[in-house]
Amino acid sequence: MPAKRPTLKRLADLKSVQQALAETRAREAVLAAARATAEKKRQADENLFARAIGATQPLQRKPVVPLSPEPPPPIPVQHQRDEARVLRESLSDDFDVSTLLDADDAMSFRRPGIGTDVTRRLRAGDWTIQRQIDLHGLRSDEAREALGAFIRTAYKHGLRCVRVVHGKGLGSPGRQPVLKVKAQRWLIQKKEVLAFVQARPAEGGAGALLVLLAPAAR
Repeated sequence: MPAKRPTLKRLADLKSVQQALAETRAREAVLAAARATAEKKRQADENLFARAIGATQPLQRKPVVPLSPEPPPPIPVQHQRDEARVLRESLSDDFDVSTLLDADDAMSFRRPGIGTDVTRRLRAGDWTIQRQIDLHGLRSDEAREALGAFIRTAYKHGLRCVRVVHGKGLGSPGRQPVLKVKAQRWLIQKKEVLAFVQARPAEGGAGALLVLLAPAAR
């Protein structure tokens, strides 16, 4: 059988129950107040940075620092002009080469101290042609400067054998090989040139010269 509930027979018992309920509600109120205080403190801590810096707005794009491109290196215009002037002054069109050319079957040149075996080997192809310049279509002054610059650059790069294509002069007035004669004069005046011979037919024949350059100074 179920237990019987105690009955409140006296007023004192009722007051005791009421007091216990009041104490329970008071404790719950204290706990609720403590929880509210703790929540406020937590929110205050979370918003501390926001309160310190004030209102913020998210960036719309990544910050970019513009950098100025490096300026191009200066063009040595004056140096180029000086070199061109030296070329014009150093290579003469009036230089007499008649006493310096070997009047053999193909007309060749060798600098004093260079043996005939050098021109023979040059004509035989013992040196590989490493670079060439074609002077076709250039005016006399343009060809002179181009040839001088070509020889100087080839020498600086340590090249030993180059080909100079001057043409046979068939398109010149009077069908005279003007550029061919001038190219021989200019080459003889270049100290880098040790010797030259007329190219073999397969390499240009009478329209080209094979040029042997001195070893580059170390």
